[in-house]
Amino acid sequence: MDELHSLRTDDFDYHLPPKFVAQIPIEPRDSARMMVWQRDASEIAHRQVIDIGSYLNSGDAIALNDTRVFAGRLRANKSTGGRVELLLLRRMGARTWEAMVKGRGMGPGASVEIEGGRLSAQVLADAGGSRRVVKFSRSISPILHDIGKIPLPPYVKNRLIEDERYQTVYGAVDGSAAAPTAGLHFTSQLLAELREKGVKIVMVTLHVGVDTFGPVVTEKVIDHPIHSEWCCLDETAAETINSVRNGGGRVVAVGTTTVRVLETAARAGDSEGVSPVCGYTDVFITPGHRFRAVDALLTNFHLPRSTLLMLVAAFLGANGRAEILNAYRIAMRTGYRFFSFGDAMLIL
Repeated sequence: MDELHSLRTDDFDYHLPPKFVAQIPIEPRDSARMMVWQRDASEIAHRQVIDIGSYLNSGDAIALNDTRVFAGRLRANKSTGGRVELLLLRRMGARTWEAMVKGRGMGPGASVEIEGGRLSAQVLADAGGSRRVVKFSRSISPILHDIGKIPLPPYVKNRLIEDERYQTVYGAVDGSAAAPTAGLHFTSQLLAELREKGVKIVMVTLHVGVDTFGPVVTEKVIDHPIHSEWCCLDETAAETINSVRNGGGRVVAVGTTTVRVLETAARAGDSEGVSPVCGYTDVFITPGHRFRAVDALLTNFHLPRSTLLMLVAAFLGANGRAEILNAYRIAMRTGYRFFSFGDAMLIL
């Protein structure tokens, strides 16, 4: 706790020239570059994600977040003709959502029309910043795939030819406003090869909110209001993870969102293992955190000043902040691609 009190947000800042921000996903998915960081030996290797099996053993487990991004970007119009954009964040009721609203005069009481008037929405309350509580004239969930668009991060300037490219191949549960991007590197064939090798595949769920990728704006890290996200790790997944670790195997988390689920499940029980958990998590992982359920991590290269960068620094250990910033300097020097459609880093 003392370490958290002393952490400053600008300790996790770095300069990234725009040319390093990946604008389009690489094909095939598993051909993305992968920086391999061996913590014990402080060695760096440069491979591809397709090579990840060479670092895993039979009896290890790889944990994946099976959330899917829902088509929550809606274009609307005010009665005056002004355009408004809604980005749905989470459902609060049958017709009520929390949303980010882009447009003037969208305070409580304001209303908009969607799809030429077939659907309307009214702002019920201000939820802070650009967030609003919005109520639709009818349930919108069944028709989102028809009227909504898949949202992309603001730093991605190009529209995708195929929306599925911003989904993992194993995604199964709609609920995210953004993709669990480390999982975008996996193909069905790569997962089949890992299974054949004896690596267990474990599915967990965490619905990713847009706050995940946003920069921390407070001067001190401890003052950042950490977001909460809905997650679930069922009994079967918990049994598999505990069995793997008790048998001497490693649990490899794919992405920081998966880490949040596993560490939430670890603190939910009284033992050293993980317990089934379903609900909202507000776990904030920063340097000094003792990891109880994750032995290795595959992750992308993250935004400056983000909670994701802090989590990865925590996973690198006592000197993690300096090591992650050094790794990022090496990544830029050797031409790695950053952020959602960028390359990966495997920390063992």
